[in-house]
Amino acid sequence: MGIEIGKDITMNVSCVVGKEGEKKIYVLFSDRDKSAEFVLPELKLLKNTGFSDEEADKLKDYLDSERSNIFSIAKDVDPMKAFLGL
Repeated sequence: MGIEIGKDITMNVSCVVGKEGEKKIYVLFSDRDKSAEFVLPELKLLKNTGFSDEEADKLKDYLDSERSNIFSIAKDVDPMKAFLGL
């Protein structure tokens, strides 16, 4: 599910994946030239292309402050609907 969080930055949230006790959510921030992928609940940066360290830290802070909202969004993501464009 894609959400615009800034003027040019979009946040895409995966569905909840993994087994019980190992559930994860993948979050991708992107604009025209940059992207950064994080995994929750660890708040680990998996890949960064173009964002400065300071910008990546701000994205991480955003994830931390919006953690409960992001988990709510991820619970509503239906991968089949996303795949089919519905």
